[in-house]
Amino acid sequence: MPSFQHDGLDFAFLDEGEGEPILLIHGFGSTKEVNWVGPGWVSTLVRAGRRVIALDNRGHGASAKLYDKAQYDPDIMARDALALLDHLGIARADLMGYSMGGRIGACVAVQAPERLRTLVLGGIGLHLVEGASLPDSIADALLADSLDAVSDPVGRTFRQFADQTGSDRRALAACILGSRRKLPKEDVAGIHVPTLIGVGTRDTVAGSAQALADIMPDARVVDIPGRDHMVAVGDKVFKAAVLEFLDAHG
Repeated sequence: MPSFQHDGLDFAFLDEGEGEPILLIHGFGSTKEVNWVGPGWVSTLVRAGRRVIALDNRGHGASAKLYDKAQYDPDIMARDALALLDHLGIARADLMGYSMGGRIGACVAVQAPERLRTLVLGGIGLHLVEGASLPDSIADALLADSLDAVSDPVGRTFRQFADQTGSDRRALAACILGSRRKLPKEDVAGIHVPTLIGVGTRDTVAGSAQALADIMPDARVVDIPGRDHMVAVGDKVFKAAVLEFLDAHG
């Protein structure tokens, strides 16, 4: 598995296919394999003639683990993503992020809009800028002695997922506490990169996709029918909309 160093940390990534590059940024508690390989995104995009790049975010997968929540600010993780593009000598790419990865992607668009051709935000809507986000109870669940000690249903879901994927639960607890910072509305309103926002119609985590699109000057929405936050990422309607969107801005 290829890796690169940035900010004194090792990051694992994948780089497959040929053609116009697209950078994929996974969600909280996930990995490049769980978020992008397993649901078929990498193979779908490679078949569509794309060079597909995806990293394990800090604290996740095969990348370095940190236990200070301040190290998981989305602006910091956005710089990790830009460092990967620099490492590969890529001046400009499409970017797709899901959930926390969408928050990171939006930060990339604020920091360095010249590096992005398009932006796809999956599993993140108005809660990017306002409203409720994932609760602190997730950190408590991750740090509990056992799953049996977790009564909160949201916490149990993430604890089960972390156990199934063999994740570093201390690192994830720090990440959930440090990565949920909301972006200022004026920053999001200043993102002029063409953007597609996809949220499941049963998603109770992301917030309204249309309300977020209304803030942005060049954004449109795809509703992912009948899908909640955990499964919308691999939906065929979402995939078709993303491919159409990328082709339209190629």
